[in-house]
Amino acid sequence: MIRLAQICRHPIKSIGFEELASAPLTQGRALPFDREWAVLHEAAKADALTGWTPKMNFLRGVAGPELMAIRARLDEGARRVTLSHPTAGEITLAPDTDSAVLVEWLRPLWPADRPAPARVGHVPGQAMTDVPEPFVAVLNLASNADLGARMGRDLSMHRWRGNLWLEGLAPWAEWDLLGRTLRIGGAELRIEQRITRCKATTVNPETGAVDADTLGALQSAFGHQDFGTYAMVTKSGPIARGDQVEVL
Repeated sequence: MIRLAQICRHPIKSIGFEELASAPLTQGRALPFDREWAVLHEAAKADALTGWTPKMNFLRGVAGPELMAIRARLDEGARRVTLSHPTAGEITLAPDTDSAVLVEWLRPLWPADRPAPARVGHVPGQAMTDVPEPFVAVLNLASNADLGARMGRDLSMHRWRGNLWLEGLAPWAEWDLLGRTLRIGGAELRIEQRITRCKATTVNPETGAVDADTLGALQSAFGHQDFGTYAMVTKSGPIARGDQVEVL
């Protein structure tokens, strides 16, 4: 039996992850409050965000590994986010109004030789995901465990910044789901494509240190650097951790 093992979101792109017990999914939309905000750097080519914007305009874990160790907790009603980091400590702020506060908190965590954090970007109704389509990232816990075994170490699932983690699938069986629809709780999602990975996955989300050649391991084992899948919500409905997953 396949089950939904975990729901994760990242309220501010590349700056903190949190685990959820449940969430509502909406047809044609990303996971609610996932990548709701993003932090632009000084070299960003987008002065004012009006829609989806390419990821190179934002602070990302691939350029600033220490960002990967940030955890987040969002108060949806108040639109306030609590961020915590092993060395930077904890801060609570409203990204809509506390842009300068967030930028200053991030400065010590961001490489000095990179364009500096500048401001928070937000477009109502538009998730600042890596691709323009409003996908939900669906991943397989067994594949993460298998890759870790090949590397001789445990790998945190948070290296991959996924949204929905499935258990009960065989390792890498998610590739067989391309084009298929999953029913999870009251929602349905169609698996659309693989996700090709970057060096952010080499960073330990507990420490913010680069410590595992995930890309090399994928390339050596499979001849590619894909991990996880993108899915489109085709039917709105609630989902919860522990829900059975049915392949339609």
